[in-house]
Amino acid sequence: MPDAAKPPKVGLFVTCLVDLFRPSVGFAAVRLIEESGCEVVVPRQTCCGQPAYNSGDRKDAKAIARATIEAFAGCDHVVAPSGSCAGTLRAHYPELFADEPDFLPKARAFAARCHELTSFLVDVRGMERVAAEGVGAVAYHDSCSGLRELGVRAQPRKLLAAMQGTTLVELADPDACCGFGGTFAVKYPEISDAIVGRKADDVAATGAPLLLAGDLGCLMNMAGKLQRQGKPVVARHVAEVLAGMTETPPIGAPSPQTSPHEAPSEAKP
Repeated sequence: MPDAAKPPKVGLFVTCLVDLFRPSVGFAAVRLIEESGCEVVVPRQTCCGQPAYNSGDRKDAKAIARATIEAFAGCDHVVAPSGSCAGTLRAHYPELFADEPDFLPKARAFAARCHELTSFLVDVRGMERVAAEGVGAVAYHDSCSGLRELGVRAQPRKLLAAMQGTTLVELADPDACCGFGGTFAVKYPEISDAIVGRKADDVAATGAPLLLAGDLGCLMNMAGKLQRQGKPVVARHVAEVLAGMTETPPIGAPSPQTSPHEAPSEAKP
């Protein structure tokens, strides 16, 4: 049992995409979790195993799951800035060990401690508002896994609504898939492109210059399509806005220190 005199220990599940493409999201998540009164640790970790699981590779998915459960064993909660990864940890890890009665209780106990970031802040920690300043008009996309597996919808909207100077402009179809779906976009690129094309039109129709979501895969997919279509909308992970950490350029935008034809080591002061 956690010591009531100590702040809860939260293990941050960074996610592959955040680690490799957008570390600022991880740092924003740490700031928000700490603002909620928790201690944050980042155990040694790998992928959540979702690509293997979705592809039917249960052997590797189970090996990854077992290692993840052991890595976060000392944490009171496990939080991921991704409904997709959090959904895998919470909803699917117990399924992987249904044939191991000795390990299944451990997998279930781990799953019960896993949360998507905004759900953790609002539902577990009771956060009402954040310290960050408003960012104007924003649109919000509900990712499939976060919405359908974890019920994440009201939580990010509650925190955004409490930010003075931020106005949420709802999409006509906010919970429609963006077309990414991890390996789906690789297996069915034409279908994926058609879906994200409709999503980009929906986003642009709001008139909001900033698109937010809680899953980096969705955001990278939508940001790429918006840029290719020349639509005047940029994308950020909601954690960056809630944490007030918007110094990093929007997703897919070039760094201001480096031109497209200039290596970072050659950047001029």
